Amino acid sequence: MEIPSSTVGLAQLATSLSQNKLEGAVDVAVLKKAIDIQEQSALQLLENLPSSTQGGSAHVGTQLNVTA
Repeated sequence: MEIPSSTVGLAQLATSLSQNKLEGAVDVAVLKKAIDIQEQSALQLLENLPSSTQGGSAHVGTQLNVTA
């Protein structure tokens, strides 16, 4: 970045830097809001899952035969 020597150039540079800082802050705020929305959606999905119940025989599904 070239540093301007005129007063107008310095003012433009300061304005540009300030605008970039503001845009960055807005981007971070939008990202945080999106993360909050995803968190709420995930919690709703987890709350709506049916509770697991142990059905059938107590021995079914407890052993795995890994020999070929």
